[in-house]
Amino acid sequence: MSDNNTRSRRSALFARGSWAETSRISSILRKETVGGALLLVATVIALVWANSPWSEAYTSLGELTVGTDALGVHLDLSLATWAADGLLAIFFFVVGLELKREFVAGDLRDPARAALPIAAAVGGMIVPAVIFVAFTAHVGDGAMKGWAIPTATDIAFAVAVLAVISTHLPAALRTFLLTLAVVDDLLAITVIAVFYTEDINLTALAVAAVPLALFAFCVQRRIRSWWLLIPLATLTWVFVHESGVHATVAGVLLGFTVPVLRSTAAGGPDAGPGLAEHFEHRIRPISAGFAVPVFAFFAAGVTVGGFDGLTDALTDPIAVGIVCGLVVGKAVGIFGTTRLLSAVTRASLDSSVRWIDVVGISLLAGIGFTVSLLIGDLAYGMGSERDDHVKIGVLTGSLVAAVLASILLRARNRHYRNICEDEERDDDHDGIPDVYQRRD
Repeated sequence: MSDNNTRSRRSALFARGSWAETSRISSILRKETVGGALLLVATVIALVWANSPWSEAYTSLGELTVGTDALGVHLDLSLATWAADGLLAIFFFVVGLELKREFVAGDLRDPARAALPIAAAVGGMIVPAVIFVAFTAHVGDGAMKGWAIPTATDIAFAVAVLAVISTHLPAALRTFLLTLAVVDDLLAITVIAVFYTEDINLTALAVAAVPLALFAFCVQRRIRSWWLLIPLATLTWVFVHESGVHATVAGVLLGFTVPVLRSTAAGGPDAGPGLAEHFEHRIRPISAGFAVPVFAFFAAGVTVGGFDGLTDALTDPIAVGIVCGLVVGKAVGIFGTTRLLSAVTRASLDSSVRWIDVVGISLLAGIGFTVSLLIGDLAYGMGSERDDHVKIGVLTGSLVAAVLASILLRARNRHYRNICEDEERDDDHDGIPDVYQRRD
């Protein structure tokens, strides 16, 4: 391959990345597939229980208060709140690690490669929000507070759908999907911190900075002692929670402090994984396998009330705005931004990708669940009638987006299988697929 052809391929949209980055992302997606399956199981159990004769027991379990306020901090929370504020902080800690990893050593460190997923994530946030506002602007009574609900993408559910339909998605599209979701999570946590924080206790926020700084000092010194780091992280979470800022923000801040690259004394970047990757390897299974499914169990259980209840919920402008935002808004925002970026930069698609593939990925990104449900709770109050309609809207929109994406991506699976075989062929048996060596 000539130098000109090589440069052309690297400047194309959805061009294949390096083998190191591709293998890392493949490993992450395998773990998220398992997490997505557990997430789906937890959701089904919650829905079945909430619509069974024993629905009151489900509601009582979520409202069961655990904790104390004896020490001057308000930690007497319901189990549902512990799941939303506490367990999701673990999820967002992993998000923080992944974000920093992407910006320091991943695709997002290269402005040329970062432009596409960042722009697509922003477009995939703006258009759904505009659609939601269009449906709810006339309702009044704070209905527009949920504008951010349809802006999130649930990567665990998305890759679980890919596993169910057995599609062989090319490496470039898998990388784009994960990177898009990572940027999406950053935007979501920013929205939560800025728009869903009403009263801030500045004293508690200042106190939270102390254990956060000590945690940062320890990890920068490559200290891995759990008996030291876990108490510091817990104290940070407690005081951020007490400050009025949503406690999940603490998880992202803690993740940002962890170094990605090895220190010079430890051999430098080429000596192996840094502390961020070490933590991610240890904590991602806890996040995907326990924290997120438990949150889904408490958050997804909504009593539908039969066909009449479903009809009533889906005629609510809030639910309609969510469904249209997830299904139409995400697809239009992501695909439209990608097409616009292609026109502005005059960059063509990589030879292995067609625009129909981009439409499929854009629809898949409309599967919003974990963060969408969290924002719904923050916008309208956990357990309110509007919150129930939010859950039905999120579940319906995610299901429709998943079905439409599955139809498109499954139709292209023969083409994907051929690309996958080429990306996995290793004729010289050196552990690196030949296609990545031919590129170089």
